[in-house]
Amino acid sequence: MSAPPRGRPWWALALLVGVVAVATGWLPREDAVALAERTGPVLLFVAALTVVAELCAGAGLFAAAAAVAARAARGRRWVLWAGVVVLATLSTAVLSLDTTAVLLTPAVIALARRTHTPPLPLALAVVALANTASLVLPVSNLTNLLADHEIRRAGAHYLTLMWAPALAAIVVTVIVLAVRDRRAVVGRYEPVHPPHAPDTVLLRVTGLVVAAMAVAFVVGVVPAVAASVAAVVLLAVTLARRRPLPVSPGDMVPWRTLVVVAGLFVLVATAHAHGLADVLHGAAGDGHGPADLLRIAAVGALASNAVNNLPAFLALDPATAGDPLRMAALLIGTGVAPILTPWGSLATVLWWQRCRQVLLDVPVWTIVRQGLVLAPLALVASVAALVATS
Repeated sequence: MSAPPRGRPWWALALLVGVVAVATGWLPREDAVALAERTGPVLLFVAALTVVAELCAGAGLFAAAAAVAARAARGRRWVLWAGVVVLATLSTAVLSLDTTAVLLTPAVIALARRTHTPPLPLALAVVALANTASLVLPVSNLTNLLADHEIRRAGAHYLTLMWAPALAAIVVTVIVLAVRDRRAVVGRYEPVHPPHAPDTVLLRVTGLVVAAMAVAFVVGVVPAVAASVAAVVLLAVTLARRRPLPVSPGDMVPWRTLVVVAGLFVLVATAHAHGLADVLHGAAGDGHGPADLLRIAAVGALASNAVNNLPAFLALDPATAGDPLRMAALLIGTGVAPILTPWGSLATVLWWQRCRQVLLDVPVWTIVRQGLVLAPLALVASVAALVATS
């Protein structure tokens, strides 16, 4: 997750909103305490994982992974495309959708250009899977982390609840993209020499640390703890190897983004304290039958594409009434479906910025057209998988 542009001090506005809401009592003190207890570990995790992701990029892990995909393809473009799909899925699952959007996207576009492969299909596959593969683990999406607290409190387990919807979303995405891009990724390319890793020892250690962190996530280690340990280890190894940091120390932790997100948390909690929850509950309905789950997922999807998935999830969270199945359906709607608009998820916004930075023009209609096909199919398939395994 990267910081908002310096020329737009949204963080200052978010800080002001948060301070005023708490100081004036618009957000009751007990609600503020509960909000801090729930979101504090999430913000710590985001900070630590961002450090991990930046150090991975500095060590050349994303470029090396793309080079491995190119070598494994042996000149076959469809195999290269499949390798990018795997990379995007794994990166999203372990390092979060925002990391995939920010750090994998440039590596994939550079790989496409080195192999004379059309870059747009590969870039679109990355942004699609950055969203639709974001149900795999609690750490894959910020909304998952927020929901995981409630799911555990209800006596359920995230992986048990979400493995089938996550798999369904990924399978549908791969099928849709494979059919759409079947002509764009045919043919062969001449083998290319991968970029030289700046420090092979650092690269190998980074790969081992990320693998260990992924295992820790799966076995249930507190995400903030696992990510913080990984960040400290990678930072220590990078400094010990006397390698320059990939970004300035002041930008290593995305504090501006964290302030904006915290302000958003406060804003939505304040609105809930003044009646927003009752209004949204009427739209999302009740119950956990198939139609009820599809309804709350669809409402979450529409709200996400209208205003962004994070405020949509926070606003609709009370409508789940602590029911794990309704929480899972809301995660589907706010996780796999915010791909109709460029602002539906932060990952899509960041991906779009990265594409422009590397001179790849992606019209808005291209994003909308992909979402119109993919979002409803992935949402319905995921809800159906949730119902079938519940």
